[in-house]
Amino acid sequence: MTTKAEHYDVIRKPIITEKATMASENNAVVFEVHIDANKPMIKEAVETLFGVKVKAVNTTITKGKSKRFRGQLGRRKDVKKAYVTLEEGNTIDVSTGL
Repeated sequence: MTTKAEHYDVIRKPIITEKATMASENNAVVFEVHIDANKPMIKEAVETLFGVKVKAVNTTITKGKSKRFRGQLGRRKDVKKAYVTLEEGNTIDVSTGL
């Protein structure tokens, strides 16, 4: 196996939402990534795992909400998203297969 295990730790899962679908029209894919991952790590992981050329990586951190469950106050985890723009001619199919 040529891919490192660290690449699978950086890229958690693809995000399939309406906003992510609109981003795919501009040749971009959205992933949930590890909170400590930086842009060069994300770029290397995507290029290695999917065999594509990455043009740019933009990241956002969404803070977790405070929620109540059965009267107990809890907090959702913080999530880091990476908007990965691919070079022309490169694609990644992240459909759910449904």
